[in-house]
Parts: sequence; C-alpha cells; structure tokens
Amino acid sequence: MAGRIDARLEQLGIVLPEPPVPVASYQPYVISGNQVVIAGQVTFLDGKLRHVGRIGEDVSVEEAEAATRLCALNVLAQVRAACGGDLDRVRKVVRLNAFFNCTPDFRDHPRVMNAASDLMAEIFGEDGRHTRVGVGVNSLPLNVPVELDGTFEIS
Repeated sequence: MAGRIDARLEQLGIVLPEPPVPVASYQPYVISGNQVVIAGQVTFLDGKLRHVGRIGEDVSVEEAEAATRLCALNVLAQVRAACGGDLDRVRKVVRLNAFFNCTPDFRDHPRVMNAASDLMAEIFGEDGRHTRVGVGVNSLPLNVPVELDGTFEIS
C-alpha cells in the first residue's frame, strides 16, 4: 500500500528518479540519530547530466529553476533510499543548501532557490518548510549550474 507521501507525489504527477550514484569518494547520504544528511546532488537524470553551464552566461534563469528542481528530486530520491523506500518517515525538511554556478553579476539566487523550496512545501506541506542557503560560486563539478544538498529529520 502506498504511503501518504507516495500518494501526494502521484497526485502531483511527480515521479522520483533513481538515486544518482556518487561520482567521487563520498556517501550519497549519512544517517546520524534522527537526521539524514544528503550529499550534494547535481543535474543527473538516468545517468546523464541534463543541465550544464553557468547561470547568466549559458543558462537562463528558467533553465536554472528546472535544474534546481531536478537537483531537489535527486535529493528526495536519496532520502527515499535512506528511509528504505518510505518517505513517510520524513518528519521535517530541516535545511537545503544550494550552490549556483553563475556569473558575478547574477542576482536571482532566491528565485532559483524557490524551485527547490516550493517543491518541498508542495510535497510535505508545513513539514517541507525549511531553512536554506543559496550562494553563487564561480564553478561547480562537471560544469553543472546547481548543486543542492539537504538535511531531513526522520523517524
């Protein structure tokens, strides 16, 4: 029987991807006590990078929003794996951190970050509201426009 969050995902028409495999020497998630910390997720889908480039140069704000949403879906795929497939174990989205590969004059960090924040609230309701950090950087691994990580309270 599908859980409450699985039903919500279906209602929203959201299919979580398979969790991307690490591309370097790290764990995709670590559980410590009642928290799961998700490593930085990039724009992989089905083993391929879907978005590359620098925001404000090769990547529009709209594409950056789509890239951020994909990163958020990958974060959730890792959370699902950490919870043995049961997203109903998520009690609270605690914090999201985003790094944006962008030009020095880019200023729309909050707008682009909302793609992840709004998704968490859509899926988890009030429990999806979280703290966050979104910062611009001059490069990211694999030349992706966004890298997103997160911390979740679980049961």
